[in-house]
Amino acid sequence: MNEIIQELSDLNVGKVSENEPLANHTTMKIGGPADLFIEPSSVENLEKTMHVIRKHHIPWRAIGRGSNLLVSDRGIEGAVIKLGTGISELEISGCEIKVSGGFSLVSLATQISKKGLSGMEFAGGIPGSVGGAVYMNAGAHGSDISRILVKARVLFDDGEIKWLTNEEMEFSYRTSVLQTKRPGIVIEAVFRLEEGDKEKIVQEIKGNKNYRKDTQPYNLPCAGSIFRNPLPKYAGQLIQEAGLKGHSIGGAKISEMHGNFIVNAGGASSEDVLALIQHVKDTIFEKYGVRMETEVEIIGRK
Repeated sequence: MNEIIQELSDLNVGKVSENEPLANHTTMKIGGPADLFIEPSSVENLEKTMHVIRKHHIPWRAIGRGSNLLVSDRGIEGAVIKLGTGISELEISGCEIKVSGGFSLVSLATQISKKGLSGMEFAGGIPGSVGGAVYMNAGAHGSDISRILVKARVLFDDGEIKWLTNEEMEFSYRTSVLQTKRPGIVIEAVFRLEEGDKEKIVQEIKGNKNYRKDTQPYNLPCAGSIFRNPLPKYAGQLIQEAGLKGHSIGGAKISEMHGNFIVNAGGASSEDVLALIQHVKDTIFEKYGVRMETEVEIIGRK
């Protein structure tokens, strides 16, 4: 590993460290060390990083702002690539915007609302990065990324960089082709929006942010929604009706504010969270015959 770190350092790709605790990089504040942690300072340096990783046959995965992730206490084998401030550019051209994968989704929604552009109001308050949002087709309030994405520029692990159209992304509920068929890093995305009433758009963004603040426990470390909604039913509603709100295992607790959130109430391990997830699955299936599927991505060593 020292040889690889030296090689990356010589290339000056950005921040490089060994055995970096991923609890420092996830919104749930849970996660063991990454063997190798890299935060490239530009898209060019991301490409250089991937070249080194491929040359040395190192397993890898990318993260953005660490939301929607539950990382094993035993950490992650290989390299973790974080798309951070070095990959966070924004270009606005009329109703079309091009934005880097590391850009904050909340910040993007706020900035374009002030330009009088409509279509991303649903993203007000959604934590995470643009790349992560495209990767999982993030959505809320009856809309999602698939409604506005024109194309996404993706870096695949074989080194190929390719623009994928909306159709090629194969979006469905909270998923895309990057989850189901071919892993890759969303370097940038192009969205098409519409001109609208700036005041109305800004107020809707604020309303969506306030709704999340009032109904979801973002004052505590959490990963966002834990379960996919088993439509037409809603995960949070089923969990509440089953009397599970407030139930805890170790330091992990089902939020009393929203049933589809598990919070780190203090010193929670990934094993605590996994045990609580399984308890919810078992209880909901026993009571209602509904199989719950996780929306949060569970990664790392078993």
